[in-house]
Amino acid sequence: MLSITQLEIPTIEQIKSLNLEDLAIMNELSISFRKKLLKYISIDPFTSKDPLEVNDDYNYYIILNKSKSQRVVSIMAEDKNTPNQLPWDIILDNKLTRLQISKNDASELKYELMPKDTNNFYSYRISTKIAGYIMFAFQICGLH
Repeated sequence: MLSITQLEIPTIEQIKSLNLEDLAIMNELSISFRKKLLKYISIDPFTSKDPLEVNDDYNYYIILNKSKSQRVVSIMAEDKNTPNQLPWDIILDNKLTRLQISKNDASELKYELMPKDTNNFYSYRISTKIAGYIMFAFQICGLH
């Protein structure tokens, strides 16, 4: 019988325990993830204001490394009003997983990984309309 392990949102303590090897792997995975995403969406070349506002209209997700779920590859904010039917099985392959998280959890993880107050996310578009915002692990310059 196959055993399926339930992946969970990493805690701040787990993020703080990441080492240089973890950051290097997160970086490589995020570059690969971005390349796959670009087949289906357009990502603006400049970062914009962080989407984590009090009254926003986003669903939040994290992309994690399946083999070590503390490795956060990306944080996404998807517009609730824009249907986003991306082929996640193809994009994530067997290395990554996508979990929905609360805005509060997204904010805490973002602040731990990217302590800069704002302009950490790139807007992304589907059919020229902004469909959400995304932050990648290759942007990490150090942990909080």
